[in-house]
Amino acid sequence: MNRYSIITFVAIIAIITPFAYSGLNIIGANQLEYNWNDIEEFSFFEMSNNGEIEFCNPMLFPTSFQEFKITSFYDQKNIGEFETNSATISSKSSIVKSGNFSTEEFQATQHMFMTLDYEFDGGAIRLDPNKFIVLVTIQTPIMGIIPYSNTVQMSGFELDQIMKNTELSCN
Repeated sequence: MNRYSIITFVAIIAIITPFAYSGLNIIGANQLEYNWNDIEEFSFFEMSNNGEIEFCNPMLFPTSFQEFKITSFYDQKNIGEFETNSATISSKSSIVKSGNFSTEEFQATQHMFMTLDYEFDGGAIRLDPNKFIVLVTIQTPIMGIIPYSNTVQMSGFELDQIMKNTELSCN
């Protein structure tokens, strides 16, 4: 092999490596499992008072994300956001991250969350749970600079079940 072939080969590897790492990171971030990790069982009311989420990386390589956000909507109106900061999770392991909840109408949101929690636990229906939608967004940059996010829309009841799940692949 001549030296130009070696230089070309090294340059190709240097160019491909960051893209491959970013691609694996995107795949890993989309495969993350999570649940509520607090003394109290998950409830939307508890989430409105901040709390902790356990993240599990079931992949065979480390995964990182820049932001994890749960945005709550009722009747198409944003009623609050719960978000955590960046984290890197080793392969086949889990970490716990603290999150903060923010909303413009704190008392009204807490009252609505209490009512929805009651309904999800089998109580009488006072608010239409079909109007309660959440968006779960995970942001992870490509090559550290190009923003990329994956957003999953689900019902509030689905998120309630995910957060109450005690079995993650890493446990």
